[in-house]
Amino acid sequence: MTPRLPLLPLCLLPACLLLAACSRPGDTGDAAGDAAPSALVTLATAQRGAVAQTITVYGQVEAGSDSQRMLAAPVEAVVAAIDAPAGSRVRLGQRIVRLQPSPATSAQWQSAVAEARAAQDALARSQRLRGDGLAGQAEVEAARARWATADAQRRTLQARLAQLDLRAPAAGDVQRVLVNVGDLLAPGAPVASLAAAGAGVARFGIDPAQIGRLQVGAPVQVQPLDGHPPFTARVRSVSRAVDPQTRLAAFLVDVPAGLAPSPGQPLTAQVAVAGAADAVVVPYAALLDDGGQPYVYVVAGGTAHRRDVQLGPTDARRAAILAGVHAGEQVVVAGGTALEDGLKVRTR
Repeated sequence: MTPRLPLLPLCLLPACLLLAACSRPGDTGDAAGDAAPSALVTLATAQRGAVAQTITVYGQVEAGSDSQRMLAAPVEAVVAAIDAPAGSRVRLGQRIVRLQPSPATSAQWQSAVAEARAAQDALARSQRLRGDGLAGQAEVEAARARWATADAQRRTLQARLAQLDLRAPAAGDVQRVLVNVGDLLAPGAPVASLAAAGAGVARFGIDPAQIGRLQVGAPVQVQPLDGHPPFTARVRSVSRAVDPQTRLAAFLVDVPAGLAPSPGQPLTAQVAVAGAADAVVVPYAALLDDGGQPYVYVVAGGTAHRRDVQLGPTDARRAAILAGVHAGEQVVVAGGTALEDGLKVRTR
């Protein structure tokens, strides 16, 4: 007779089932909690290349002495109209200010015409008398000289009256208009100033600590702030003298003809102050800082390792590494701020 196993009370059956479920073969228990932590990062490869360190500087166009043109009243005149006020950009020959003869100038013109006509009549009379034998050659020559003088004065005044429309002697920008409509102007009185377009000079301020790295002839990428397109210029000269107000040294660049904005226009520029022709180069995003010590994370075998580095020239995109990283190594360019030395990583 087969012995019977003792029956468990019904109240203990659920507990037994639960215990059996918790102790199934293959259960890993806390294995998931024991897995090594890792971080998600983006990598880039360090390569050999050239980097030029650039800085941003600010300045403005200066008016060269050869670009300044002053318009003046040719005779005593009254301002009739101002066609191109200060700040206007004008083309060659465009009228800026219109003048009209003053009453005194009109009377002077009538007198000059009358004197020239009278002198011409006197010359013709002396020539007739000379033909009739009633006057000598000396009298004819004296009459001729008086006519030449009177006619020269008439022609000079006529030429000046033809210049009452003050027009731009070159394309450029009207800097100042010194008169108002209705003003009575003396002969030679300044009316307006024009900055002629063309080759010019721009002055930029720069940190005195950087001026020694700047070389004459170095290219400068210039961006006008008035809507003109960017252009490349060359450093003309450098000055180590520090402006007492801005605390900056300065350098000048030549602005090519046809590209120069008007004088006084603000500019910004990128200029190279150092360079490395053949260095280990990493993306600028790979650089981290620890109290002034630059470092990067290099990944090998799925593990991130901190490397303190010696920086060379940098620009907005790349950095030259003089020591600490070798070409071909993988560096972290995203996710590095969450890393620690020796942490496992996963790549995006």
